[in-house]
Amino acid sequence: MPDIIRIAHTIFTVTDLAASRAFYVDLLGLNVLHEEPGALYLRGVEDREWTLKLELAKQAGVRHIAYRVRADADLERMAALAEREGLPYRWESERDRPRMLRMQDPFGVPVAFFRESVTHPWLLQDYHLHRGPGLQRVDHVNVMTPEVGNMRDWYARELGFRTSEYTEDDEGRIWAAWVQRRGGVHDLAMTNGTGPRLHHWAYWMPDAMSIIRTCDILAGARQPERIERGPGRHGISNAFFLYVRDPDGHRIELYTSDYITVDPDFEPIRWHLNDPRRQTLWGAKTPRSWFEEGSSFEAFDGGWVEAREGELKGMPIHVI
Repeated sequence: MPDIIRIAHTIFTVTDLAASRAFYVDLLGLNVLHEEPGALYLRGVEDREWTLKLELAKQAGVRHIAYRVRADADLERMAALAEREGLPYRWESERDRPRMLRMQDPFGVPVAFFRESVTHPWLLQDYHLHRGPGLQRVDHVNVMTPEVGNMRDWYARELGFRTSEYTEDDEGRIWAAWVQRRGGVHDLAMTNGTGPRLHHWAYWMPDAMSIIRTCDILAGARQPERIERGPGRHGISNAFFLYVRDPDGHRIELYTSDYITVDPDFEPIRWHLNDPRRQTLWGAKTPRSWFEEGSSFEAFDGGWVEAREGELKGMPIHVI
């Protein structure tokens, strides 16, 4: 089985790079690691590599989600898995990542895997360089899919992801799952919905006050409409959270205060679909946009993956 270490980066296509820079760099305070014509490579203060690439394009979407693996042999194992299951794949490179395997998983999600990466000095203790609310490091990704149960099982069986929490209805059908490789609550979440689409990309924040400061910064910039949901606390993961939308509608979660899952006797936590504490332990009810809207994924041969509905329809009862 390939040894996947953690979630590593994503690539967003954006339609106005200047507007995206103003949002991610000037307001949220992400740091520019590299800048090229038509592209920015960004990171949090603890990230030693870039974790978000913004790429100018005619249509907004997501090129891929990337994970770091432990050894070159793990890349070969991923290629063998793709061959065995008939999944499209190819070898690519990116800035600071000379060898990267790009493939489409069985559920239509574009994923990439790499071992080697150029690392850079962190900015964590260069406090004089910190800007904005203090995005610290990449934390996780959430994908909308009509096949949550099958996707969770495949990622566990083939890639070794471990379930930390999940949502189930009275019939035992899985509506959402949180799975991890690095010992946190999740590197990857899968939530039921029309998909595959990206639900959100998340950064760890140093504390709850830094999330509240984000709200103040957006309000001061006369952009409170960027706040879609929160601040509040999830029942799932126990995290203090805020969801914001960038100029192209990509959703970013700012996230802190979850827990570790490294003990071998850890038991996945089950939540009932209509438990109001599941999504929001406290805070305002969830807007429908949070359940219904997401970013398109790039198809393997170009264009965009066609999103489709699944058999599980509807949403929790505590929605506005």
